[in-house]
Amino acid sequence: MLQRPANIRFRVDPRDVPAEKAARRLHLTLAEFQAKLSELLARGFPQPDPTTGMFDLTAIEAWMDARHGLVPPNNGLTPRKSSTNALEVCRERLRRLQHGH
Repeated sequence: MLQRPANIRFRVDPRDVPAEKAARRLHLTLAEFQAKLSELLARGFPQPDPTTGMFDLTAIEAWMDARHGLVPPNNGLTPRKSSTNALEVCRERLRRLQHGH
């Protein structure tokens, strides 16, 4: 007697995703994501799971929210500068332009 596979009753959206989908969430290609990953990680971007290598979409969302002050301070995701100096801002922008960011 043949058994039919069980029908899926509820859609399950995975929380952990491969690098390609994490890249897409940041509106990057996989190659762009891989090229920028070390800089993103240095800025507090969530590390991939050490066993599966998958990225947690919820953690990525929290990281993006923290960049723009949409979560309470001191959440440990992205360090905040205490003050901003106009000269520092200009230097940072020039550095990014020179490096194609």
